Amino acid sequence: MCYLRSMNNSILELQKLQTLLHMEHDFEREQFMEQSNKMSVQRKIKRGICWWPIRTGRSFYNSLNQLTIEIYRTEDDEIESVFEFGKAVSFFTITDKGTEYFKFTSTVSYVDDDRMVAVIPDSGAVLTLENAQNVGVQLYFDESTYHLMFEALNKVMQAKSGRLADLREIFHGNSKAEHLTFDHIRFPWLNAAQELAVNEVLRAKDVAIVHGPPGTGKTTTLVEAIYETLRRESQVLVCAQSNMAVDWISEKLVDHGISVLRIGNPTRVNDKMLSFTYERKFESHPDYPQLWAVRKAIRELYSQKKKGDSTHQKISRLKERATELEIRINEQLFADAKVIASTLTSTANRVLTGRKFSTLFIDEAAQALEPACWIAIRKAGRVILAGDHQQLPPTVKCYEAEKQGLSHTLMEQIVARRPETVTMLTTQYRMNEEIMRFSSNWFYQGKVESAKEVKFRSILDLDRPMMWIDTSSLPEDEYREQFVGESFGRINKAEAQLTLQTLKDYFAKIGKQRVLDERLDVGVISPYKVQVQYMRQLVKKSADLKPFRHLITLNTVDGFQGQERDIILISLVRANDDGQIGFLRDLRRMNVAMTRARMKLIILGNAATLSHHPFYKKLYEYIQNL
Repeated sequence: MCYLRSMNNSILELQKLQTLLHMEHDFEREQFMEQSNKMSVQRKIKRGICWWPIRTGRSFYNSLNQLTIEIYRTEDDEIESVFEFGKAVSFFTITDKGTEYFKFTSTVSYVDDDRMVAVIPDSGAVLTLENAQNVGVQLYFDESTYHLMFEALNKVMQAKSGRLADLREIFHGNSKAEHLTFDHIRFPWLNAAQELAVNEVLRAKDVAIVHGPPGTGKTTTLVEAIYETLRRESQVLVCAQSNMAVDWISEKLVDHGISVLRIGNPTRVNDKMLSFTYERKFESHPDYPQLWAVRKAIRELYSQKKKGDSTHQKISRLKERATELEIRINEQLFADAKVIASTLTSTANRVLTGRKFSTLFIDEAAQALEPACWIAIRKAGRVILAGDHQQLPPTVKCYEAEKQGLSHTLMEQIVARRPETVTMLTTQYRMNEEIMRFSSNWFYQGKVESAKEVKFRSILDLDRPMMWIDTSSLPEDEYREQFVGESFGRINKAEAQLTLQTLKDYFAKIGKQRVLDERLDVGVISPYKVQVQYMRQLVKKSADLKPFRHLITLNTVDGFQGQERDIILISLVRANDDGQIGFLRDLRRMNVAMTRARMKLIILGNAATLSHHPFYKKLYEYIQNL
């Protein structure tokens, strides 16, 4: 009876989650339709969701026998686009009558700076693109990811028994998480908390969580845990929410001597990354030239105008041969790999159909929507999550869905319900002690400590590691925020200019030659996209900063997740009489921004506005008292 009650409760929780996901789906679809109908092409380009005009390159069949076409962006290549592997796109042309959309849609197969390869439906689509004028490509509302999440949730709720039902009851019901018992294994190259985390991963029969605050060596610990797991299992599945996060962990595994098969398109495009993708390995297999010849023969037979019985028989025999070769190559690739790496949604890729794994590792689990996690969990016997729920949350666009809990992740759920499964890493190797201390006290109950080798790291002797430049003491009419609208939000031009002047002054204080010789790198962060874009323009126009451009990265908080720099400057933008700070209330974003800095952190913001919130008041006081 207790089990049935528990099962009913867990299913009710998942039904609520499904309802919230429907709200997010409907909201995002409505937003997309509004963008498509009302937003100008130039505004879409600035938002990174559109390239126009484009030119087409060659069309070809890829290793998966999909017809693809190369597309090149010809303007505005400074703007970062949001196109990535697996995203749906649509094509349009601009005529005297306005914007006309072509009837077919495509999927991004590969993207790198100003070049994209898109999978298209047929040769007719190729001709349409090649013959049209003023062609552009834009992001299309992608139903497929939502379909996968809804399907996964349905499967989890419908599971009456088996591993999926067990995990559902551990995560959402009253079932206990079980673990093995064995003597503690020593790993002298890890610190005590990291060593304990690896041991807890190996002991877990159902679930374990590696909680890694900023700079505590989460990736190092996770790679070691995967390596040790592979001494006991033949193969594991390693996932993350984003392609970039999958690339990062994959690269570290390869450096550790572990064979990785990467499903999907790497974001970090270089020869090292490409060499372990499924497509590149498929193409380099000894049987691939034969398969390519068979596929070519099939296409040629299809293109013949007269088709008799003999032609049909030839096509049928060739298709059987192609299938046989595909299966042989596929099995060889999976047999050779110790780690299968992909995004959570890409675990639904057809090449993974029917495959099961004893262990699933989910990196950056605190950034993943729970329904996306279940897509991968369906393939696993046990689940290891790594991340930090005090850093960036998943992106949820519907305010009501977020308010009701859609952004509450599976990792947070398990941390709250099953604290015995969590091991927190407690020694950080990135930041000066004074930069780290505020974050440790506010977010981690003061449990994070600095390693001896970084405790007093600094660029200049007697330099203050943290500074807050208070713009409320400057001319009020100049240092005011302005509302830009849409998802761009706010801009504060005077504060942007002051941010870059502060950087120039600090470079002069260090010594410009020393900055170049020691390659001191800088991150300039703002929570608001339009502020970042404005500062990028200023840097581009600045003669003083020209020699240092290769050392300076400007991005939003989200764009800096997982990164670090010697010097960080944060422009907080908000400056008003009402103490309104918008989404700066999500303190996890500020935690990420502050903890990117190794040696110097400079915050620029209106203390009078921001101090209405207790976090910023306390932070301002902390910095003033250093």
